[in-house]
Amino acid sequence: MGSWGRLMLASSVVLLAGCTTTTSGAAPTAGAATTASTATACAARVETGSLPDWADAGFSGDARVPHVFGAKGDIVAVLFAHPLRQVRTDGSNNKILWVARAATTSPDPTAPATLVITARLDGTDTRVIREVAGGPGPSIIDLPQAGCWRLDLRWSGHTDTMDLVYAP
Repeated sequence: MGSWGRLMLASSVVLLAGCTTTTSGAAPTAGAATTASTATACAARVETGSLPDWADAGFSGDARVPHVFGAKGDIVAVLFAHPLRQVRTDGSNNKILWVARAATTSPDPTAPATLVITARLDGTDTRVIREVAGGPGPSIIDLPQAGCWRLDLRWSGHTDTMDLVYAP
């Protein structure tokens, strides 16, 4: 192999090494405007910019709190505990404020208002259900293991999904 071929091979190895993802589930870097989890295919994106106008009721000024949008953008999880943790030893809890985008009409007016969260730990068969009585609002959502949790959210005839990472 000539020197040009060795150079191309070395460049390819360096490029591929830079594309490798880690599965450590490390906490997002503080101060980043947007962070994405590095857990296997986890799509959790913790935003730290301003909340959208439809989700900032009750906040004053430029509401900049960690939050995660649902895939459809119909709900946002405002994270008062960030990062979320499987075990909290400091006396705090995993407080999440769920804010749904206001809809002019419910797709199913007979559907219960309760927010039903079906959470599945990515890469496993572990599945748990949590409920927030009365629909989206304040909650404490504890999950049994650390990792990336895929949440299916249902409330008042609406649905959305999101990934949330719980640190050990």
